[in-house]
Amino acid sequence: MFAKPFRVKSNTVLKGSDRRKLKTDLSAVFPSLSADELSELVPNKEEINVVKIYAHKGEAVTLYVLHKNPIFFEVEKRLYPTVYVLWRHPSLLPVFRTWAPVLQKLIGGADLMLPGVVMPSCGLPDVKQGSCCAVLIVNNRAPVAVGKAAASSAEMQSSGMKGRGVCVLHTYMDYLWAFGDKSNPPSLPDEDDEIEDTNGEKCKVSEKEERRDDDDDDDDDDDFGTCAEEQQSSGETVTDQASSGFEELNLTETEEDKVESSNEKGEENQDEQKTPQEEMDALLLQCFLHALKSKIKKSELPLLTSTFLRNHMFTCCPSGKQLDIKKSSYKKLSKFLQVMQQQHNLIRVKELTKGVESIVEVDWKNQQLRSFSIPEEAGVEETAVLSGEGETPYHPPEITTLYSVSARLEPLFLDANKRKGTTMLPADVRSIITEYVKKNELVDENNKNYVTINPTLCDCLLEKSEYQEVESLKWDDLFSRTLGRMQECYQVVFPGQVATVKKGHIEPIDISVASRGSNKKVTLIKNLEVYGLDPAVVATALQHRVQASAVLQILPGAKDRVLVQIQGNQVHQVGNLLLDHYQIPRKYIQGLDKAPKGFGYSLD
Repeated sequence: MFAKPFRVKSNTVLKGSDRRKLKTDLSAVFPSLSADELSELVPNKEEINVVKIYAHKGEAVTLYVLHKNPIFFEVEKRLYPTVYVLWRHPSLLPVFRTWAPVLQKLIGGADLMLPGVVMPSCGLPDVKQGSCCAVLIVNNRAPVAVGKAAASSAEMQSSGMKGRGVCVLHTYMDYLWAFGDKSNPPSLPDEDDEIEDTNGEKCKVSEKEERRDDDDDDDDDDDFGTCAEEQQSSGETVTDQASSGFEELNLTETEEDKVESSNEKGEENQDEQKTPQEEMDALLLQCFLHALKSKIKKSELPLLTSTFLRNHMFTCCPSGKQLDIKKSSYKKLSKFLQVMQQQHNLIRVKELTKGVESIVEVDWKNQQLRSFSIPEEAGVEETAVLSGEGETPYHPPEITTLYSVSARLEPLFLDANKRKGTTMLPADVRSIITEYVKKNELVDENNKNYVTINPTLCDCLLEKSEYQEVESLKWDDLFSRTLGRMQECYQVVFPGQVATVKKGHIEPIDISVASRGSNKKVTLIKNLEVYGLDPAVVATALQHRVQASAVLQILPGAKDRVLVQIQGNQVHQVGNLLLDHYQIPRKYIQGLDKAPKGFGYSLD
């Protein structure tokens, strides 16, 4: 979890009430700790910091820091001790022993596999699957790693000591350890010096160490006891077993191995029915590769990840299917892109501005990307882009004004089976109201331009002061009052995506001019994302048009919104780009009147 750098979100001082809660939680999780030991770990009068971080894979982690050393970390509401605590309390957790060469594998992010576990004379510790446990090196009781048991002790024994033993979360020399004072493990003699080798034969570690020293005077002292001497029964060295036998028995599986094995299994089980989550994972990968191969050009990078999903991946979704990341195993776009970066080496994602990630690099030579075949249903237009020429055309969204039935007007729409919250087009509202009037014979016999007000219309459309005065309404007045008392909404449909309906009015693209410094003008453009436009692409296009610098800024208080700022009053050029190139309707652009004199836009 901490094999790579993490990002600090906040650092605050632990309050008194939280300090008491932490003590209570620790006492429940680690009942072997005495009251004095708890007071030593969580002192009442010394400052303890609460540091909230994001691990490199996006996991939210809380650290508790005392004297600049992290002492506990909390993941998914579960507390784990760090190696700094375990060096002071080595018996706090059940332990698994392994050989010194394995430590480097653990530091690199690997889990401890059962073939690498050294069996003590007392047998394996009694653990259940998911139990918190520690890993130590033979001949030293100072733990060097903390993790969770991948299986129970009984399951480990029944498996023949094959498979995963401990899912490692934190190790000596990882970035969590480096967050502290970077001290080294103490040398604590191992009480149980009798171990079993891989053949099940017992031997003394101390005796082996003495023979190793006699055989090789040039060996450096090792605090962990590498136990590299010859074994009497087999003549093989433990070091050879650790370096070859353990690795051959899958001491650690790299992420690449996992991907390859999962691909092989997928090919063998093509005929088996996939779960909905597996199908969504496969669709997500297909749309991702399709978008990279046919939609993205090198000149468009860096590209906002949200824009990549909205404008490129969604449009690559096959007809009849719907792309929904929440139904995949990844749940979030950021996690999926991390896997594509770390395991598949297809892209590189970077946070160019705080809180906003962009794809900054694509490995076009990646074998997986090159071997991907675009589905036959992809249009000729996409094939043209595949050659690297031209630009993926932008299609503005279809925006439709809708009206939602309010609680007050629900009686008017009951006959049409329209309940509160149902959205309709204005023409549908007009049709339903007309049908209601005719069904209830409310058309004025003397003047068919008027509608007689019955009790239902009175309650729904009239103000209290009009109850005794208004007996009829014109048709236009009837319709306008009905629409005025309904909740206005809008529907947005992007190409290849499911329609989304939102309350209120759609935000227009806002163009404004501001002063910076010594009366210098800059043009500001916001709300581009609402219309599926990538602010980075728009900024680049404007730079080429006006030969002026453009920058992106985060909009305060707006999630995933970016402001484009370009030097000078460029309202005219921005208007031309939006109206002519992107075909955005004029009514959805605000601020065109701020163009310099002589470049104004008519309001027609």
